[in-house]
Amino acid sequence: MNEHAAQSTAPNTSAESVLVVPGMGSDHCAGIVRAALERLDAVKSVNANIANHHVTVAYDSAAAGPEELRSAVEGAGYDVARVDTGDGNNQEIRLVVPGMGSDHCAGIVRGALERLDGIQAIRTNIADHRVTVTVSTTGPDGEALRSAVEHAGYDVAAVETEDGNDRADDAAIDEAYVKQAWRRLWVAMIPTAAIMALMMPHMLWEPIPGYLAIIAVLAFPVVFLAGGRATHSSAWRSLKSGHLNMDVLISMGSLPPYLIGLVGFVYPMTSFIEMAATIMAFHMLGRYLEHRAKGQASSAIRKLLDMGAKTARVERDGEEVEVPVKELQTGAIMIVRPGEKIPTDGEVIEGESSVDESIATGESAPVEKATGATVLGATINQQGLLKVRATRVGKDTFLSQVIRLVEEAQGSRVPVQELADRITARFVPAVLGIAALAFIAWLGFSGTLEPILLWGEGFLPWVDADQPPLVLAILATIAVLVIACPCALGLATPTALMVGSGMGAERGVLIRSGSAIQSLKDIKVVVLDKTGTITKGEPALTDVIPAEGFTEEQALTAAAAVEAGSAHPLADAIVQGAKDRGLAIGRVTGFQSHTARGVEAQLDGERVLVGSRRLLTEHGMDVTALEEQLAELESAGRTAMLVAIGERPAGIVAVADTIKDDSAAAIEALHQLGIACVMVTGDNERTAQAVAREVGLDEVQAGVFPEGKVDAIRALQDRYGQHVAMVGDGINDAPALKQANVGIAIGAGADVAIEAADVTLVRGELTKVVEAVNLSRLTFRKIVQNMFWAWGYNVAAIPIAATGLLHPMIGVVAMTASSLSVIGNSVLLKRARLSDGDR
Repeated sequence: MNEHAAQSTAPNTSAESVLVVPGMGSDHCAGIVRAALERLDAVKSVNANIANHHVTVAYDSAAAGPEELRSAVEGAGYDVARVDTGDGNNQEIRLVVPGMGSDHCAGIVRGALERLDGIQAIRTNIADHRVTVTVSTTGPDGEALRSAVEHAGYDVAAVETEDGNDRADDAAIDEAYVKQAWRRLWVAMIPTAAIMALMMPHMLWEPIPGYLAIIAVLAFPVVFLAGGRATHSSAWRSLKSGHLNMDVLISMGSLPPYLIGLVGFVYPMTSFIEMAATIMAFHMLGRYLEHRAKGQASSAIRKLLDMGAKTARVERDGEEVEVPVKELQTGAIMIVRPGEKIPTDGEVIEGESSVDESIATGESAPVEKATGATVLGATINQQGLLKVRATRVGKDTFLSQVIRLVEEAQGSRVPVQELADRITARFVPAVLGIAALAFIAWLGFSGTLEPILLWGEGFLPWVDADQPPLVLAILATIAVLVIACPCALGLATPTALMVGSGMGAERGVLIRSGSAIQSLKDIKVVVLDKTGTITKGEPALTDVIPAEGFTEEQALTAAAAVEAGSAHPLADAIVQGAKDRGLAIGRVTGFQSHTARGVEAQLDGERVLVGSRRLLTEHGMDVTALEEQLAELESAGRTAMLVAIGERPAGIVAVADTIKDDSAAAIEALHQLGIACVMVTGDNERTAQAVAREVGLDEVQAGVFPEGKVDAIRALQDRYGQHVAMVGDGINDAPALKQANVGIAIGAGADVAIEAADVTLVRGELTKVVEAVNLSRLTFRKIVQNMFWAWGYNVAAIPIAATGLLHPMIGVVAMTASSLSVIGNSVLLKRARLSDGDR
């Protein structure tokens, strides 16, 4: 056997494994892990994903195996929780974890799941308390995942398999979670109210016998049971992990005051138990109000879920049977009456009607549907009876895909958040340090700091400079702890993303990720494909010019009759154009096709020719009189065909891929936003330039093959920087969409283009590009505003608290107000105008 043959029969030893490295939490860590793996000769490539702690390694399995990869990473100082060699047959399972309300909580949940075998990927979405777990066919089931999460200390409200038929009722889950927060609030507030009612007469009028014991008993369920148990448990896990979260601050702001207050049973001193109960009660109030407000921000998902039909009427053995939508199978024949929702995506096989597709497109105008038309689930049949064959069910339906995209966007991260995360990771330890310094300063140097209190006594009723140094130290320390709780910062990005992505979904603009939102706002140039993007992608009759002695009707009737026998798309355009004008299509005989020249047939005893100059001149006809009109039509990018009846030229019919109604307006709007528009098309230069003139493009690159579009994008990126967006609709656009900094797919286009894109325009109108840019700018502005106010609040409040001028109870109220202001600012995004048509 020769060497070439031996090589051709050698087994393929290329393999790919995914290592889960929980400790890889930064670019620096990723670099160390990557370098350790790249030292192995068998390794071909390494891709580290910090967000989910995954390292994907392509390697030669004949030279190394998964255990060698594990050893290399562990030798670099990083534990490997799991090595996956997926077989591609994976399933997604979603867990609803109501208590997962922060990045820290998400990290604990993720860590618990990562230790299970068969886990391929984990995505946490703090905004809607969901964890999406991709498991292999041999991996754990939903109940095993539930058990792992609950073992980590978090309740699981629901387990949803990703088949589209077992999705939990989001509204019910959210409502149950709000009710739980409401119950905890009352368990905390009733005893706290009783404590406040006793405290006032005890302090101002007459001491109450057994007061300390009474308030200690009343405060116990507030500090340790209502919300305290979950808060203290989270704080303890956070301390053990070394990643301190906001619950540490609340726990340290409530537990020490309670425990210090108990000292009063054996040594006379000021009681802080009232403060401990009040801090925890207001913390519970803040949590409840946050959940209520976040419910408003995340209402888009619930609206989408509510839009779907719950039952379907199907035809079985000649009878109509009503079944739940989740039991529908592909190929089922559905009966949809006027006013009913179409149960799932399908194709009309009988009937005509108009359908309200506003949930998909954001446009209120109904769309006419007839036999062969595609319909979407959850849209509303308005007039006639339709029979629809189900083509997509469950997770494959349009509505399910929209929900998935919105969830991905809401659970994604914005690049600007990385800086905030790095600061936040050091924030809690820094606050603990400041609190410790405040305690030491007031305990040891209260005399030096007393002028501050004396100044504050003049206008702050809660400031008392006569308190003992220990009391002043405790008050300042607790105030720092509770005022610095970074709740608002944790809500700054998720709430804005929830509102922004939800608004987009309702308008037919699906933004898949936070990074796309940040990139889209800075776009300097938009690259547009021509066919199907600027133009409709369907040729249509544009001109009929009669020759001397003939009418438009005669020329078009003759041309349509002959072209009715042709299968060419241009022929269909001529026939449809004649029908649109109400002309009858005659019957022809003797149809002939002349390759690359045109067609010929007999109509009412006369020969009719439709085609090029060459076809008519071959039959001895002079077309000079029509030459000027032909040249004008061709220079405008139209395909012009001559028509001859008998022995004389009868006129010209012209066909073109017509421009979408909104293309020119969209390009003008993009110009007003300071964005240049460039068309890159495979069409010829003349047609491309004609389209460019009509819609007002800045630049045209014609005759570009699909592979050349990627090079065109790269060239524009070199010229404009990394601020290039690409809009396309076809399979050949997918590589260019990936290359662009933001890929925008026309929703009516190919699925592969949509999957390659960062943004999908459901209806396919270019004006939606303008809305996407405006939505990006507005959403990012809200994120920046939220972060500014959240940080500004902490920067201003911590020094005030450390100087003893802020009472801890006032601090916890201010902390709650800060979180609510961030949520409220995000919700205000709903009032924003994205286009001139908004009111």
